[in-house]
Amino acid sequence: MPKSINKKNMKCNSPRPLRKGEPGYGKKKKVVLGCKAGRQKLIKYGAKGYGHNYSDSAKKSFRARHKCDGAKDKTTARHWACKDLWPRGKKTKNPTAKKRVRR
Repeated sequence: MPKSINKKNMKCNSPRPLRKGEPGYGKKKKVVLGCKAGRQKLIKYGAKGYGHNYSDSAKKSFRARHKCDGAKDKTTARHWACKDLWPRGKKTKNPTAKKRVRR
């Protein structure tokens, strides 16, 4: 089990899920090496116990609450949550909704 995240093996601005044993596992959903203007920053984002992207109204509320239209800095968790977990225009279904069974 890795005890820390190795930045050397990560691509810039490519999010991936946190793996078991890494710092932040169980608390956060994803990790990314945010790179901007020669700076690199390891960013963990997305609450593990919170669903995301499951309805248009929830997405609209999240994006307004976090001011996602102004999130341009790739070295912030806000930018990655808005871009990766709550993207504009991406249609998804509610994961808790019951599936219809055809008879």
